[in-house]
Amino acid sequence: FFPSENPHCCSNSLGMSQLLTMDKVHLQSQGYTAAVTHHGAHLISWRAPDGQELLFLSKNAIFAPPKAIRGGTPVCFPQFGMLGPLPTQHGFARNKGFVLEHKTESSCTMSLAYDGQGGAGTFPHPFTLHVTTSLEGATLTQELKVSNTGSNAVPFTAALHTYYRVGDISQTRVEGLKGVSYRDNLQQLKEEQEVQDTIRVEDEIDRIYVNAPSSIKLVDEAGKRQLSIEKSGFPDAVLWNPWIAKAKGMADFGDDEYKEMVCIEPAVAISGPVKLDPGATWTAKQSTTVSQL
Repeated sequence: FFPSENPHCCSNSLGMSQLLTMDKVHLQSQGYTAAVTHHGAHLISWRAPDGQELLFLSKNAIFAPPKAIRGGTPVCFPQFGMLGPLPTQHGFARNKGFVLEHKTESSCTMSLAYDGQGGAGTFPHPFTLHVTTSLEGATLTQELKVSNTGSNAVPFTAALHTYYRVGDISQTRVEGLKGVSYRDNLQQLKEEQEVQDTIRVEDEIDRIYVNAPSSIKLVDEAGKRQLSIEKSGFPDAVLWNPWIAKAKGMADFGDDEYKEMVCIEPAVAISGPVKLDPGATWTAKQSTTVSQL
């Protein structure tokens, strides 16, 4: 089913050939399908029974490890953004090869064992990260499980940087965040409070909602569907769309693709890092259910 039936991915033959050679796992449940690459334990496709793709994957995405993939759900770990000691955004898990630990028809678990020796010396904390992706009918669940395998506490931030595909960003709304404080990345993390019942994306937006509610709704009017997002273990939520100027500045993102996507990302971010004790395990997940309008 993937990628030959995906009309949105790989505008060039090089991108398609790169994707075809990547190791990946296919999942299915009640007509819904998903695909996860071993590179980054990266969810790159989630499709409804009618063939509609529910995740955004840029037509200019580069499928060449260790390069991160633009779209789907990159796993940001052990750092979200620049909130941590690492010199590059979003940590390094999304750039690493994972090992397939377990697979059924509808779920898979992949793992990354880190010995504390990478990260240019900036992250000397051993850990094992398990990423589980599962389908149950119209619900997609992604879970992160982190185990501290070292002798000192592991501090980390994290996110599931989920790119949702929408029919038209001008006919898209986000609900459930009214009254929540957020930090605006476009204003040096200035603190604001959300006053809108319904958020419409009409320009570049890059916000971290602090201690966000567990339920957020994405309504895609043009696509005639809604996505109900439930998160646990992630205190924060990020809302992002690059809009016109930033889209043009990204080589692996089409100039007009900002019209087709929005990121809603459960995160450990402004609320502060997790500090995981030796031998302890931390778990967080998101479940997204699609329904028709």
